[in-house]
Amino acid sequence: MRYHLSMTTDPPRPVATSLDSEYTLSIEEASERYERAGHPRTNRSIQRYCAKGHLDCRRVETQFGEKYLISAASVAKHIAYIEEVRPIATSHDMPRQVAAIVAQEKPSDAVNASAPSSTDPSRQDAAVSRYTERLEGENEFLRTQVSVKDNQIKDLTERARETNHLIAGLQKMLTPLLGRPAERADLSDPQQTS
Repeated sequence: MRYHLSMTTDPPRPVATSLDSEYTLSIEEASERYERAGHPRTNRSIQRYCAKGHLDCRRVETQFGEKYLISAASVAKHIAYIEEVRPIATSHDMPRQVAAIVAQEKPSDAVNASAPSSTDPSRQDAAVSRYTERLEGENEFLRTQVSVKDNQIKDLTERARETNHLIAGLQKMLTPLLGRPAERADLSDPQQTS
């Protein structure tokens, strides 16, 4: 018996899109490239870029665990993306480093004279005021709850006092009817009384 296997039933082999030799940068080396480009990143940020697929990388087993090896081309591509997107993202407010340099370059009088007066609070002030309002609202809610609980405790204490008073009255009423244990024994056994 001869079996004929068709070539179409074989699973296709994965196409090699890139050589493993392209993955040469460690996390630290990639961090240095970001810093040289003027966009410093922490090692943890670069690890997140790798995990999210922003950087082309491979995970490699080492004796101390796993580490990422990153493609230099993907780091360059990501830096270019950051430079392209950054002016759009920061057009309304400058980063702190640039703002400090600009402030040193301009005389303070010129800044004050040219800056229009605005009644709108800054974004940070708005966030702080929203946060403050929320905390004040929560504090007011908690104060209300404390007063409700105080009233409930007061009512329960009053009910407990009333219950104790009623039980004491009931004991006073039942004691003569039931008699004391020694008196009941004397009444139930007439031979002991004579």
